[in-house]
Amino acid sequence: MAYDDSPYRRRTVDGADAARPGPGGDIGYGDPAYHPDSDLRSTAGHQAGSFTTASFTTAEFTPSERTPRRSRRRRPSQGLDDVFDDPRHGERGRDRLTVHLIWELVLLLVVGGVGYLLYRADPAVLDSPSLDTLLAYGAGLGLLVLGAGVTLRTGAPNLALGPVAVAAALHFAENGDNGVIPVLITVGIWAVLLGVLTAVLVTGLQVPGWAGSLVAACVAVVFIQQRSGPVDVQGGYDPTTHAFYLFGGFAVLALLGGAFGTIKTIRRTVGRFRPVADPADRRGALAAVLTSGAIVVSMVFAAFGGVLLAALGSGPVDPSVGLEWSALALGAALLGGTSVFGRRGGIFGILFAVAGLTIFIRYAELRDLDIALYATAAVTVAVGLAVTRLIETYGRPVPARMDEFDDDPADDGQWQGEHGEQDESRSTTTAWNSGRPVQESWSSTLPAQPTDTRDRWDTNDGWGTNGR
Repeated sequence: MAYDDSPYRRRTVDGADAARPGPGGDIGYGDPAYHPDSDLRSTAGHQAGSFTTASFTTAEFTPSERTPRRSRRRRPSQGLDDVFDDPRHGERGRDRLTVHLIWELVLLLVVGGVGYLLYRADPAVLDSPSLDTLLAYGAGLGLLVLGAGVTLRTGAPNLALGPVAVAAALHFAENGDNGVIPVLITVGIWAVLLGVLTAVLVTGLQVPGWAGSLVAACVAVVFIQQRSGPVDVQGGYDPTTHAFYLFGGFAVLALLGGAFGTIKTIRRTVGRFRPVADPADRRGALAAVLTSGAIVVSMVFAAFGGVLLAALGSGPVDPSVGLEWSALALGAALLGGTSVFGRRGGIFGILFAVAGLTIFIRYAELRDLDIALYATAAVTVAVGLAVTRLIETYGRPVPARMDEFDDDPADDGQWQGEHGEQDESRSTTTAWNSGRPVQESWSSTLPAQPTDTRDRWDTNDGWGTNGR
């Protein structure tokens, strides 16, 4: 094609043609905006540019503009909660709660079946004395399970729940004649102190919760072993008189905790201590504060649950280690759908698990099955671990698109090195992995032009579509 018809024809600001014959008949001589081909191929700005197949534009960089930086793309507003929720770790997207609801439906059917067996064995179970005892026992066990559930949610399981409950029960047995309220205040203070020390050990050193709580369990066992034999319960407090209120309070706490746990922001904030990537990496002050609070609350729940179970019992309190109660509480929380890794959990799962275990233990007593509490706890933990595998497999968030939620600077299309140069291999690999169109960088040095009689802008030469 002729040069006059080319889209590359130069024009001045007022629209006049800038390409006019100069001295000697050559086009463009005398125009200050015109440069010979040799100048175009040797200018510094052209050498530093990059030719992209996506935009067909040439980007020019001056040495002053080459500052060490990493470019970041703007993110959509709908992904901001994922960006600020867990900036370095975590999974993008909303957890799928359908698996929890399905498992809770199965759990409800199991509870109904065990309840039917208990009713067949003792039809009077729905009458006042038996029902009150059942509800009070469920409330005491439920407090232990709540303590286990709150620490599991934060990713710091507490193994000291059983020993703390037994120690509180022994203290109530020895001082119950002074009134239940003074005993609760005393055991509550000691539980808070023990929880604070455990929290400092766990969050301060960034160690697993089970390891730090093992120290607290040993401290509680030292208190327990100071008794040479079973201790008779002093005082006459009967928790069956408040059975409906006690179990109702436990049920409200369990349901509120599960309901708030369905909110993505709350669930992920509480579960920031969940081990991800490098588990020894500190997760920030917020994670430490929330995990510490969960450990302290779990200690208080365990102490109050031990007092309630001791007051409900008809015999003396045995100074046992209490490990079976820790296993039973953790197993019930796992059985209810709380993940052993932290963060994930259901809504009604803990309530159904506590109800099912309470009914089963009562049924075993009526049938004289002679099943040890350790055996019940072992089976509960084993089934709970299988439930954890289930919810961790099918409860993960739906995989998010990388071009929709991108908070990793390494995923940008281009990356500028320490001296401002572009790392082409990193750019191409990142764009390929993220699913975005690849913009390849090419050398801007023009090839040698053919020296023939044809017009250099002819579409049939090396720059045209036919010779590409």
